[in-house]
Amino acid sequence: MTEAVRAPKTTQHLQRLRRMVRGEAPPPPIAVLVGFRLIEADLGRAVVELDASTRHANPMGTLHGGVLCDVADAAMGCALASTLEDDETFTSLDLTVKFFKPIWNARIKAVARLMRRTRTLAFLECEVADESGSLVAKLFSSCMVLRGQEAKGR
Repeated sequence: MTEAVRAPKTTQHLQRLRRMVRGEAPPPPIAVLVGFRLIEADLGRAVVELDASTRHANPMGTLHGGVLCDVADAAMGCALASTLEDDETFTSLDLTVKFFKPIWNARIKAVARLMRRTRTLAFLECEVADESGSLVAKLFSSCMVLRGQEAKGR
């Protein structure tokens, strides 16, 4: 069960994410490189989609696990960013993934939720499903919230 997500006093990060969803702000370079898109962003929650194809394949011909991790990591990063104050940033501490089935050519959707947030730490989870709603993978991430001098230049 998730706790209530506290809204930030300032919302620059959340507003930028919402502009990306509407196509009014450019996606980050990694989204362009990999080909995923942010389709929903709300306080403590984000959804990212990818049309997986042969260009994302590993030597076995299935979706490369690293690409799946990129998509989920982006969703979790957006979910956390939606809760940051204007002068805050974050960095990932870890990423854990459990794969449940292979994907070839399919639209996958990564739904990320902020599960717990303190002043300095955040814990997120993400479920990745195919277009039929079948669970492909589940991921978890811990992040450190940075502010002040630590956040400069990030």
